[in-house]
Order: sequence, then C-alpha cells, then structure tokens
Amino acid sequence: MNKLKKIAVIPARYASTRFPAKLIQDLGGKPVVVQTYLATVATHLFDEVLVATDHDIIFDLLKEHNVNVVMSGHHHESGSDRIAEVVKNIECDIVVNVQGDEPFVSKSNLESLIQVFENDVDAKIDLASLMFEIKDAEIINNPNNVKVVVDQKLKALYFSRSAIPFARDGKSYVPYYQHIGVYAYRKNALLDFTKWKMKGLEATEKLEQLRYLEYGRTIQMILTQHIGIGIDTKEDLEKAREMWE
Repeated sequence: MNKLKKIAVIPARYASTRFPAKLIQDLGGKPVVVQTYLATVATHLFDEVLVATDHDIIFDLLKEHNVNVVMSGHHHESGSDRIAEVVKNIECDIVVNVQGDEPFVSKSNLESLIQVFENDVDAKIDLASLMFEIKDAEIINNPNNVKVVVDQKLKALYFSRSAIPFARDGKSYVPYYQHIGVYAYRKNALLDFTKWKMKGLEATEKLEQLRYLEYGRTIQMILTQHIGIGIDTKEDLEKAREMWE
C-alpha cells in the first residue's frame, strides 16, 4: 500500500465577527496563528504544514516568523473553497484543515482523522470529522452548536442547527452529538466540492458539509473527548494566556 502524503492547512482570515484580528494577538510572545502553526508542525504527522491567508498584514507577519504561508483569494464563500484553492497544485492525498485560532491543537484528534484514511484501503471515505457527546438541553437546542446524527458505523447521516433527533416522546434513545468543524479531506473530494453548485440543504442550514452529503459523499465521524480550545473572544484570549503560562 502506498504511503499517503498528508498536509495540514491552517486558514487565517483577518476578519472575524466577534474578535477582529484575533489571529495576530500575542500568545506567549508570538501571534496566535504562529503558535497554532508551530503546534501543528510539532505533531510530526504531516509532510507539510502551511497557512492560507487573505490579508497582507497576516501574510507579512507570518513571513517575519518564518512560517510557510500562502496568499489565497478574498472571494471564497467557504473554508473548503479557500483550502481547495491553496492545495490545487500541491501533490498530496489527504488535506487536514486545522483552525488557526486553536493553538492547543490536539495531536490525538489529528491522528484519529488521518487514521481513517490509512485504514480505508478501498478509498470509500471522502471526509473525516470530529464530534463529541452533549447532554445539556441548552447546548442541544442552541442553533450556534451544530449537531450531527450518524449511522452504526459513525458515518454522518445529517448535520443541523436544530436539535436532532427530535425527541417525540420526550426521551432520546441515542446520544446527541455536537460537530467540531475540523475536517480531513481526500484531495479529490475537496476539489470536487468547488465544482458543485450549492443545493437546498446547505442553503437552508448554512452548513457547507451538507453539500458533500447532498452529492453522495461519505463523511466518517470520530467520537472524541478532546474538545479544542478556540479563541473567539477577548475573554478566550485571556484564558489561553493563563493556560500558556
């Protein structure tokens, strides 16, 4: 069996609704996105790690820190589109999307994502992603938390902002799972995504992963206990600085 070539791409947009320029804030003497890059490189799981940004400020800053960075377009509607542009001319088999605002990236989660494809000798799985069990009703019903339902082999059946499944008699007979937006893709599935038009489910829920399901692709979910620590607010940044110390 040929060894799969694996790369990690860290999307780094300058704009952020809740915390603009969060990726260039200082964490332990370096910008957040630099610490994320270094942590990803330190896992030794990838043949190459690169950052994809749409902004000159981030690009120049990362160059100063000797980060492997490329400029991507401003026009992308989704993370898949941005990553696809960057990897289009890179020779690789598997692409892992690492969030730029997660400097405490979990090596075990990344290993689990890669393992899916190394075990998939017939190449039937197109994407892999993460989920964790949730029990709090407020979290389950919050539309900002994306839920996923899976089959017996943990393949995704559907993603929704709604509470799925709906407990008709007040009791669910399966766990509720929240999706973590970290993906590993086969490169060809990622490139195919950019050729497909958005369909109704994606347009309704505003969830790009539904496009893959609508076009018949397979998403393997992995149940994890390691929930990433993202930096979405100034309060998150302060907590991250305390943890870093």
